[in-house]
Amino acid sequence: MLIRRLYSGARPLCLCSCPHSHSLRVLRAVPTITSPTSHSSQWSPSPCHSRSHFSVDATLTSSAMGPSASPYFCLKDYDCVGFDLDNTLLKYNIANMVKLSYELLARFLVEQKGYDPCHLLKPLNLDFLQKGLTMDYEKGNVLQLSPDGSIHRACHGTKLLLDADIEEIYGKDKVYPLAQEYTQNMLDAWNGPISEKIRSVMDHFDVSAALAFARCVDNIDAKSENPPADYNLYNDITDGLINMYQRDNFANNTGGFFSALKENPDKYLHRCSSNVRKWLEKLKSDKKVFLVTGSNEDFASFTAKYCFGEDWKDLFDVVVFFARKPGFFTGRRPFISLVDGKESDIVQPEDVQLGKMYSQGNWQDLYELFKKETNKKFPKCVYVGDNVLQDVFAPDEFTRCDAVAISDEMRAEGVGDAKEYIDVLSSNTWGSYFYQKEDNPSLWCDIIRRHAAICVPSVDVLAERPLDFQIQTFKSISPDPSQPIGFFPSAPTK
Repeated sequence: MLIRRLYSGARPLCLCSCPHSHSLRVLRAVPTITSPTSHSSQWSPSPCHSRSHFSVDATLTSSAMGPSASPYFCLKDYDCVGFDLDNTLLKYNIANMVKLSYELLARFLVEQKGYDPCHLLKPLNLDFLQKGLTMDYEKGNVLQLSPDGSIHRACHGTKLLLDADIEEIYGKDKVYPLAQEYTQNMLDAWNGPISEKIRSVMDHFDVSAALAFARCVDNIDAKSENPPADYNLYNDITDGLINMYQRDNFANNTGGFFSALKENPDKYLHRCSSNVRKWLEKLKSDKKVFLVTGSNEDFASFTAKYCFGEDWKDLFDVVVFFARKPGFFTGRRPFISLVDGKESDIVQPEDVQLGKMYSQGNWQDLYELFKKETNKKFPKCVYVGDNVLQDVFAPDEFTRCDAVAISDEMRAEGVGDAKEYIDVLSSNTWGSYFYQKEDNPSLWCDIIRRHAAICVPSVDVLAERPLDFQIQTFKSISPDPSQPIGFFPSAPTK
């Protein structure tokens, strides 16, 4: 997610996919755009990395807020169905992508920041990786947080800490005040001063940053008799991610990541199954289907073309690139027209149309378009995505749009028969992605349960069922315990 931040330009480099904020404060203003191309220098992968801020527009009206709380999820009930692209409709070879991103980041830290190759250029340790880990830039620790902000597990550098070690560093209750504030106000923390002190890795683009960070800490400790008061690694890690995912890198063949995908897409990308494509076509025959991605137009078009074919645009009624989520769902950044793939002019809200492709934009104006095209005061919308903060928490908390979470970690924890990438998705070091002690939910599981209608391991699970198929939601008040609740086709193994 770090990456998504970079690419999306939604906020500073925040590591959090974050999700869950019981008491998210609404900010007053949205950043203004002085020029349609004023953000052209920002990084961008799927994305989400950026030092720019985002905020919640206080003018959001009730017509754009407040998703439904239905006991059942059924695609037939929706007027508009939206999707993220990366790691949702478009599947990556996770093992190869994570290896590539780590090697590029590690090489940058060695060559540009002076870290010892003996630490950074060691073979990739997949067992250390897990989405949702939080880097404490000051203390040099990698944290696995609980919903209340307490620390469930932690490593100093790559060394696993005992509970007694955690208590010595953070206190008897194992609570780091900054982490607690972070979990309670995640979007505020996403771009405020806290974002330079702690960050969470939220998706497969930036998950390797936690290992690179930990090895930098090992390197610093090896050179020092006493640990520094502040490891101050924010700038080094952020610079490395920006170097990989800078928005212009795809066009310029710089940074290493995009050029590697262009040179050998078969190594990093999977093509869409015929079943999913037919399902999308069926959806579009009856509903408004939209794509909102943090990726820039050039990268997204390249990957979508590989995934779906030359006619990929025909699968969607409207496409939004460089959406800079979660700001897309919380602010009023204008849509920008595209000419030959480049940002051109600001589009007035009343001029946003179906059958077009745009850059940036915001949910409220898109929702007004859906109201006009469906001739309904409150068309029912759902958005499907993998990033817990950007794709699940933000639409549920700030818009009239339900959310479906995609979590391939379910496959590593007992859901379905597919064991592909199990070595990347599971971790003995950190344990379950979903559960902690006594089967209590992890921070990210808690957010998914509170803000998603359902959670599935992939869109294939939805495509395999008819559109009128019903799934009990997490928000069911009186669920049938004999049927899956929220997690589908079954809950991760506790």
